[in-house]
Amino acid sequence: VYLFLVSVLFIVYSYFGYPAILWILSRVRRDDGRSIQARPEGNLPRVSLLISAHNEEKVIEDKILNSLTLNYPNNLLEIVVVSDGSTDNTDEIVKQYGERGVVLRRFEGRIGKTACLNNAVPLSRGEIVVFSDANSMYERDALRELVIPFRDENIGFVTGLTRYTPAHKEGAADAIGLYSRIERCTKRFESMIGSCVGADGAIFAIRKRLYRQLKSTDINDLVIPLMIIKQGCRGVLSERAVCYERAANERGEFSRQIRVASRTIRALVANRDLFNPFRYGLFSFQLFSHKVCKLVVPFFLMILFVANVSLFSGSFFFAMTMFGQLFIYLLSLSAGFSSYAVFPSRMVTAIRTFVVVNCAILVGWLQYFRGETYTQWSVTR
Repeated sequence: VYLFLVSVLFIVYSYFGYPAILWILSRVRRDDGRSIQARPEGNLPRVSLLISAHNEEKVIEDKILNSLTLNYPNNLLEIVVVSDGSTDNTDEIVKQYGERGVVLRRFEGRIGKTACLNNAVPLSRGEIVVFSDANSMYERDALRELVIPFRDENIGFVTGLTRYTPAHKEGAADAIGLYSRIERCTKRFESMIGSCVGADGAIFAIRKRLYRQLKSTDINDLVIPLMIIKQGCRGVLSERAVCYERAANERGEFSRQIRVASRTIRALVANRDLFNPFRYGLFSFQLFSHKVCKLVVPFFLMILFVANVSLFSGSFFFAMTMFGQLFIYLLSLSAGFSSYAVFPSRMVTAIRTFVVVNCAILVGWLQYFRGETYTQWSVTR
């Protein structure tokens, strides 16, 4: 019974309890002077927009045109496409926009996104560096919204939001959107009481002077923020800095989640000093609750199932919870073999996404223990 209850409480805490605690803390500390005000128009910083790309000929022109129409002064914006050994027409397309100020930085050898950024960031001219992907289309005012918080000298990084549009199955995008909303609320409350944990890799900005060289295997949208926290600065969410991406198909999303989980585990182990509350205070609690708890949910799901099996006999309550678990897993499995038109409920797709994500995390753990690392990324669209 003890294992059953602990497992249930831990799983609920990981997804809902932690955001609830943050909400309470944000109410207590809402008037602590952390509100962000607009930067005067005449003091806009110089920005370098770095667009990571590998074989993105299908979307790179749309991304460049999107970047050229952003509501930011041309003389203060440097647009750089960072090509990781592209073998298609990506580089040729970028060169066509050289006269309009778009810079191509090509790095040979398929060295990986993080290694490319290690080379590209020092060459950038902006005081603020914005990281983006080739398939992420920014709203017109996204850059302005990203730089506003930097008027506070304690702000080291600012993350925006990605909204997903359906590619194949609308239900899949809805489910991803649901988890994105949970993540958005979590980051909002974290920003209000201290620093948000991690950033959205498709749209986040940092002070260039705070960038530190990373290992080629590092997951940049987590490790860069962690390095900035270690330097005594904080990060916040700018909810009005928005970009749009087409949701990947389920197989591609599953592979991405495995890769993210494995690299996140490695990053947390490498930066385990951040879990020292005597040195990093509240952020240690935030990092543990936001990242570690979700990474161990798959193990608690297994413990919950085994504990439920042992309690099944002779108890109506535990018989119902057992059937409930089986129903969730069977529903998730059947939804994978059926059209979302048959399973139109957002709740069904959210449940399936929960199961699939935790399966991916489990595979990520297996890859971590086997010593597998990632330096390259592939298009999953």
